Amino acid sequence: MTTNILGVSAFYHDSAACLVRDGELVAAAQEERFTRKKFDAGFPAHAVRYCLEAGNIKLNDLKYIAFYDKPLIKFERLLETYVAFAPKGITSFLAAMPVWLKEKLLLKSFLQNECLSLDGVAKKSDLPQILFGEHHESHAASAFYPSPFKSAAVLCMDGVGEWTTTSAWIGEGSDLKPLWEIQFPHSLGLLYSAFTYYTGFRVNSGEYKVMGLAPYGKPKYVQAIYDHLIDLKEDGTFRLKIDYFNYCTGLTMTNGKFDQLFGGPPRKPETKFTQREMDLARSIQEVTEEVILRLAKSLHRETGMENLCMAGGVALNCVGNGRLLRESPFKGLWIQPSAGDAGGAIGAALTVWHRLEGKPRPVNGVTDLMEGSFLGPCYTNEEIEDFLKNKQAPYNRLPDEKLFDLVAEELVQGKVVGWLQGRMEFGPRALGGRSILGDPRNPKMQSVMNLKIKYRESFRPFAPSVLREKVADYFAMDTDSPYMLLVAPVVEKRRTSITTEQESLWGIDLLNVPKSDIPAVTHVDYSARVQTVHKETNERYYRLLKAFEAKTGCAVLVNTSFNVRGEPIVCSPDDAYRCFMRSEIDLLVLENCVLYKTEQKPLDNDTDWRKEFALD
Repeated sequence: MTTNILGVSAFYHDSAACLVRDGELVAAAQEERFTRKKFDAGFPAHAVRYCLEAGNIKLNDLKYIAFYDKPLIKFERLLETYVAFAPKGITSFLAAMPVWLKEKLLLKSFLQNECLSLDGVAKKSDLPQILFGEHHESHAASAFYPSPFKSAAVLCMDGVGEWTTTSAWIGEGSDLKPLWEIQFPHSLGLLYSAFTYYTGFRVNSGEYKVMGLAPYGKPKYVQAIYDHLIDLKEDGTFRLKIDYFNYCTGLTMTNGKFDQLFGGPPRKPETKFTQREMDLARSIQEVTEEVILRLAKSLHRETGMENLCMAGGVALNCVGNGRLLRESPFKGLWIQPSAGDAGGAIGAALTVWHRLEGKPRPVNGVTDLMEGSFLGPCYTNEEIEDFLKNKQAPYNRLPDEKLFDLVAEELVQGKVVGWLQGRMEFGPRALGGRSILGDPRNPKMQSVMNLKIKYRESFRPFAPSVLREKVADYFAMDTDSPYMLLVAPVVEKRRTSITTEQESLWGIDLLNVPKSDIPAVTHVDYSARVQTVHKETNERYYRLLKAFEAKTGCAVLVNTSFNVRGEPIVCSPDDAYRCFMRSEIDLLVLENCVLYKTEQKPLDNDTDWRKEFALD
């Protein structure tokens, strides 16, 4: 008998749903992709509906609904934190109470009512059983169960779950056992978020900007962080010095004491960067990497495992991941591509399958179970043509033998391409299903794509997609990196010599100095966030890379997510067409349908996208 399990993550940030059928991941999607509200935290009604449709089932075909954490334990933390700091935290406590009293304390009933409205089931008794996992257990399960490893140590790091902020586990077969944890308020994720806030970015969305800004700075505040903010032990465990932070009692991350330590108030969003912000970013990045490395080395000594799996928001720090790959004693490293809260839906569902149902894991030591993370909706050429005809949008539908050659040639000519192919990616990275592409050899491509296509800060780097078999020709690594979660140096032979005059530059002045023969994807420190492209999981993107290589000898493309700043990654042809028309993308490719910007008429009654999307 078939067992269908719906995994759900919701109500904090980045809501998502997934469908697991007899241990196989059938579908997964984030709610933001449908509602067009970035990091949408509401009940993932659209994502649930998509997962049911993808599995060709209804709600009453499910055996279980698995929620990714335990809200009552989170409420316990909220109350205990208030009591510990009272009356200091009364403002934030009162701000949180209405949502808790209305929804979160009655979550089971709320989930049942949402599901009833979705499916038209007559009564609650017809619904499947609803189960609640623990937050870090869901993270750990999302890291280990889909991994290619039969056994592994598991490290989870985030802001905070119920109480846990850092946890270690050991996975063997279908067993997953906790080893130890660090609890709130001591959190590496919240420490990094404090610097995200202080440097003028949005918490829970701007952390990767801090990571991208770091190479422009110097680590001048590292010792101050160790002296005043974090007590780091040799084994990687730590405690924060809470009197410098405001997240326990207030509505901000830092306080006046933090301001005094670093010489002034937080940078106001959208204002000019100073060297201070760059130095702060570099400093917290170095501290974060040191904590991660120490924890990993301790976990290796403790478990003797050869492999390491990771999840939680901190696991998206791909610079730290790259150092783990190069410097940790683990032989194998696998990171859940949707490492944040969205991926908790997968962990919750797989926990039910393996631990409650007692089912074994199919592992081969080579491939994972994430299907390349291509788990979202897809669209046929016929559906796309119907949409384009309705829009009266000029297009050409090309056979494959002409499509890849034409797109590759347009990339060679300096065009920027919007690319929608196959199933949408699950997780924060565009991996060749919903991507904007460019020629990495073009020294102007980074600034053009940042300022004219993405409308975002000029310092932010772009990632290279590279044919898996050619990765070592360009980067100092020779391992799979299909999910764009590892940073590696560009190999020496491709680097560009720096002139004496350029050696004196620092900060943002370094941006326009080409660093290699693929300058558009080489960061100021000669690093790159690498995505290896595999024929088995993304054949069409692989074929485009092969066509580009045939014309240029270069097996790399610039790959960034298909969206403008503040917008979720596009999901549908409609989303893609609207983003194409609102930006300076030259060419739109929807499966086999090709559209040129110069042939399109303006959008009817279009609004300013900056008013539609809150800038992140």
